[in-house]
Amino acid sequence: MSRAQAESVIKNIIREIAQECASKGQAVSETLVAFMVKAVVLDPANEFNVDRTLTKDDVQKLIRLCVDRLMDTRSPALDTVKMQVYFDMNYTTRADFLDEHRRVLESRLLPVIREITDSRARTREELESLYRKIVSAVLLRSGLGSPTDIAVVREATAALQSVFPQTELGTFMTLTKREKERQLTELTMIVTGIRLFNKECGKGGEGIDDLPAILNEAVPATTQSVDGEIQSTLRSAYKYTAIVEAMQKGQVKEGPSIHLLKEALINTRQHETFLRIILNDVISCAHQVEVLENQLATRMEQLQATVQSKTAVPTAQVYPQFIHLAQLWSSFQDEMVLLSVLSNILASLEPFTRGHKELFSDDVLNIEGLTIKTDEERIQETADQRVNVKDFQVENTDWLFADTTKNFAKLHLQYRGYCAYVLGKHDRLLVPANPDIGVMRYREHYYAFSSKEAAYQFAQNPQEIIALVAEGAKKSPELIQLLELHTQFSTITPYSQSREAGKMIEKPVTKCDSASQTDTHLLESNIVKTYAWNEWELRRKAIKLANLRNKVTHAMQTNGSNMRRDNETQVYLPKEQTTQTKIDNYSNVSKPQVFLEGMRGGGMSVPTVMTKVDLTVDVSEPPIVDQFFVRPKN
Repeated sequence: MSRAQAESVIKNIIREIAQECASKGQAVSETLVAFMVKAVVLDPANEFNVDRTLTKDDVQKLIRLCVDRLMDTRSPALDTVKMQVYFDMNYTTRADFLDEHRRVLESRLLPVIREITDSRARTREELESLYRKIVSAVLLRSGLGSPTDIAVVREATAALQSVFPQTELGTFMTLTKREKERQLTELTMIVTGIRLFNKECGKGGEGIDDLPAILNEAVPATTQSVDGEIQSTLRSAYKYTAIVEAMQKGQVKEGPSIHLLKEALINTRQHETFLRIILNDVISCAHQVEVLENQLATRMEQLQATVQSKTAVPTAQVYPQFIHLAQLWSSFQDEMVLLSVLSNILASLEPFTRGHKELFSDDVLNIEGLTIKTDEERIQETADQRVNVKDFQVENTDWLFADTTKNFAKLHLQYRGYCAYVLGKHDRLLVPANPDIGVMRYREHYYAFSSKEAAYQFAQNPQEIIALVAEGAKKSPELIQLLELHTQFSTITPYSQSREAGKMIEKPVTKCDSASQTDTHLLESNIVKTYAWNEWELRRKAIKLANLRNKVTHAMQTNGSNMRRDNETQVYLPKEQTTQTKIDNYSNVSKPQVFLEGMRGGGMSVPTVMTKVDLTVDVSEPPIVDQFFVRPKN
């Protein structure tokens, strides 16, 4: 059977199950039916084999089992599945909530915006009608008052006329459709900012609710409501856990069905998980409101300082502030929408918990001598317990502790933080684990335990306990989502054998040739061929490129043209050049000349006085011809 044929058969089965449930007075969604079909096929007790084509009898059996489960109104397991389906279909992240809200708002405004952008008004009456439509569009998009309230319309019209008078409609009509939409959005934000500022100044604000004050009342009330639901759910979970433990230990022999008690415990724990998700979103909403209030007060002060009772203020100064003010108010509106959606989801989850409350009333659960422990008390009892790593010699395992592991609190614990050993050995019993005992890392998964003994027992044969948890999830498919077992169930072999003799359903044997190849280099090479560490090499390349720009002829080649065409390159032959080395040279130094006078003396009565005169010519001066002096006779 091809994939398309298999999908067609499954759709027909789902449709037939939904129709049969509807004929019996129980309306179910196709999503719920699809989940139930998977649950019935996974349950080992139903003896289905997904590796072969379903026969006609198998299809009828599957339909009958699914209808029986869906019509069981006193099944906590069915309530849990319905709760999971509802939450998956209605809850999403904060950003997705807001994006969906804006998309719905834009789709509702689309006819009004299209009517404005497609208008071809010419007469005075048509232009006035167009202007009124623009006012209505501004009011609808801003959400500040009703377009049917005369006072609100007058105030919005006055604010719009101060920004966009009717005389500008002619220019507006000449714009393209996209420019008209952009200008309408900008006008809406400016008008919204003006009205909010007037409300702050006490000069207007018709139809504008005080959203910060409303949120300051609604957020604590919602937080208190969610917290109250969590405490009520936990009290039920504590009772169910204590009774199941007492029955398994033999302390309580008579009482309600242990199977139904485990299903009720799963329901309460799933309800607790969803409530904590909603509570975190409400807390995030409270933080966001606080930030927005501070920004709003700051923006109002800046506007007051900018205006300061002036008769005229440049638009370049106030328009951006009005736009930012409108954006802040739009954020308040988003928080209101988000809080409303979370409140609706909170109220819608409550009917899925009525089944086990009606099935197990306080009178049924009132067992003498029963000790009920809270999650905090269980953790406190094992506060002084800690695993000794030296006692283990198991391969592929590692123990992590709070004082030796960074970001220990952020570890993604397997089975959503419930004890792995108790969950497998005690058949789907949910007991919270204490990570301070030690977290075991086994095959890249982190397991926590409720006691030191449970950790030791699990470490002896982890694979066996993991398989037991998987088998328990097959019996209670609602555990797949609660314990986040989607990845594990993608590798589980379908149950294909019956426990009774004579009803053996053998798994077909398939053989095929296969091969595997290991990559030589897992990481992509990141070698930069053009890298050069030497700055002189970079300088040489830069000079070369600069020289190439001044050449007369040049050529280029791409990767695509390489080895496909003739390419030519031009080189420059070396030029004939000469160098000059040392040559012979000489220098002429002046000849030293000295003249002595008075060596003969002047007689016996006159003392002899000799005079020395240096007549050597300087190197830089031309030579001087020798002169002879004749001393005259007396």
